[in-house]
Amino acid sequence: MDKLDFGLTLPNRGVLFGVETMEDLLRMGEEADASGVFKSVWVGDSILAKRRPESVALLAALAARTKHVRLAVGCMASFPVRHPVLLAAQWATVDQIAGPDRLILAACIGGEGGGGDWQMENDAFGVPQGERIGRMVEGIQALKALWTNEKASFDGKYYRFSGVVSEPRPVTKPHPSIWIAANPRPTAHTDLKTNVERATRRITRHAAGWMTTLVTPAEFADRLGLLRASLRDEGRDADAFDNTLYYNVNINEDREAAAAESKKFLDLYYGFDITRPRLDVWVAYGSPDEVVEKVRAFADAGAKEITFRITSFDQAGQYRRLVKEVLPAFSQPRHSPPAGARQPARS
Repeated sequence: MDKLDFGLTLPNRGVLFGVETMEDLLRMGEEADASGVFKSVWVGDSILAKRRPESVALLAALAARTKHVRLAVGCMASFPVRHPVLLAAQWATVDQIAGPDRLILAACIGGEGGGGDWQMENDAFGVPQGERIGRMVEGIQALKALWTNEKASFDGKYYRFSGVVSEPRPVTKPHPSIWIAANPRPTAHTDLKTNVERATRRITRHAAGWMTTLVTPAEFADRLGLLRASLRDEGRDADAFDNTLYYNVNINEDREAAAAESKKFLDLYYGFDITRPRLDVWVAYGSPDEVVEKVRAFADAGAKEITFRITSFDQAGQYRRLVKEVLPAFSQPRHSPPAGARQPARS
């Protein structure tokens, strides 16, 4: 097993139902930054379909209050409905606040199947469901053009502009890192194999990294193998390509209590019934040793980084247990906390 890095995903949707306040989220980001344990801090994203504090604004606040960790949105489910000219200016501004090489934009297509609140979002922005994949790809291409040309032009199917000057420019060169988050599923029109192959090609051609979730270690290893082969076919360095698993965690010696709290948290977070089979794949729950075992399986499958979202109503207590009882099994601190930095809260 190679060295495994860790991220912390802040539950920004939880602000809407009282799990945490905005200040709690920002303080947890500061603690993760000061801990020396985490490589990155992530926030979720959706504008209308899964409403929450807006991700770019939240990352700007985190950028002003942190110094070390990479700051990421994963995944940006609203990416296909955001116009790249506006997003380029917003993201470059956050990059200026954060400093070089700290931002990761993990784009994704959002609600692939449409319906419900996803349809509300599509209708509000005038984006048909069938355009989300194409808009994601063109959006990535357009952002890169806006960030790397004095005057940018783009002539796509969904986005067209000519002679656009986008300022401020990012301080990260040649541009901030753009990943693609993908977790393909079969649809009414295409099978799983086809969707995995298509997603793999998009990641290979347009992204600097891959994020995924809701997979078993075997599925992760299989898809990573396909991705590495595709990267080599494109002449890219497969070993240098980043990947992150988005994973949930709840630490409790009473395994069933951990599962029950995780289900309650996720049911409230997403507004639908999370089944036990889905929970078993998506959450590392149980004693510290049981959580370590589940995490190690993904490390052995090739994960370079795992970002944890805490599925508990005691975010601070679970954070301390994660840092003290689980993560030391894998790695040493990435850096020493700076002099005078806030230390994680003690029980």
